[in-house]
Amino acid sequence: MQVRHGDYVISDDPTRLDLAAIHAFLTNVYWSEGIPLSTLTRALQGSLCIGVYAPNGAQVGLVRIVSDYATFAYVCDVYVLEDHRGRGLAKAALQAMVDHPKLQGLRRMELVTRDAHGLYSAFGFTGLYHPERYMAKLDPEVYRRTNRNA
Repeated sequence: MQVRHGDYVISDDPTRLDLAAIHAFLTNVYWSEGIPLSTLTRALQGSLCIGVYAPNGAQVGLVRIVSDYATFAYVCDVYVLEDHRGRGLAKAALQAMVDHPKLQGLRRMELVTRDAHGLYSAFGFTGLYHPERYMAKLDPEVYRRTNRNA
């Protein structure tokens, strides 16, 4: 899958992913601070990744989707580098995700966000229907421990 958005390219081609660029961004954001490169590599290999690429070919954004491609998908690691924001790239990448052939007919898509509710609501995401049913096991220190033991 590949679509154009102005001079930018949005693609699910895994050979285009720039692991170093993705790691440079994700290791410094609140949801994955300090993520080890080896962990990120495994995560990308087990996911559908939609990259956003500048006119010069540099990767400037990502939408990562973890899915069984039949019933469920979890959307994560969504970003566009600051210098490329304000061009509708996040919306275009999310539209590419919504339209992606592998993600059709799913019963549920979920994500977690601290501050982008408006962006995701435009694509049909809402608050939890029954939050009392949801449970999570969170280990916010896992990357610190992993890096210390590496």
